[in-house]
Amino acid sequence: MTALSDAQAGEALPAQSFRVHRADLVRYAGASGDFNPIHWNERAATSVGLPNVIAHGMYTMAVVARVVTDWAGDPGAVVEYGVRFTRPVVVPDPEGVLLEVAGTVAAKDDDGTVRVDLTATVDGQTVLAKARAAVRTG
Repeated sequence: MTALSDAQAGEALPAQSFRVHRADLVRYAGASGDFNPIHWNERAATSVGLPNVIAHGMYTMAVVARVVTDWAGDPGAVVEYGVRFTRPVVVPDPEGVLLEVAGTVAAKDDDGTVRVDLTATVDGQTVLAKARAAVRTG
């Protein structure tokens, strides 16, 4: 892998897989203040038509962003980040779910900022669309 300042369009970031368990969601609820029971209680989740407990959207975004921050080496280098949610991340108990994330440098601007396009899938199905980050390289 090249130095961040040498990143070029087409360069792949190291892919990562993250096992998400319900305990992660409970910890995130405590940190974020989002105690909606659909994120930890199967009965509550299924009563509103969900297939099972689902991960918080912001939790999913944060986990996916780790691929970029690990690659950049500095979370502060990420100057913009956005996604569109395409499907919930269903988290069965006790095995959890495997969230797979890959990224590619899509473009490099004249100011040295790079755009990273990310893919996030569970069981081969996309869970985030248009997941993009702008990273300051210098």
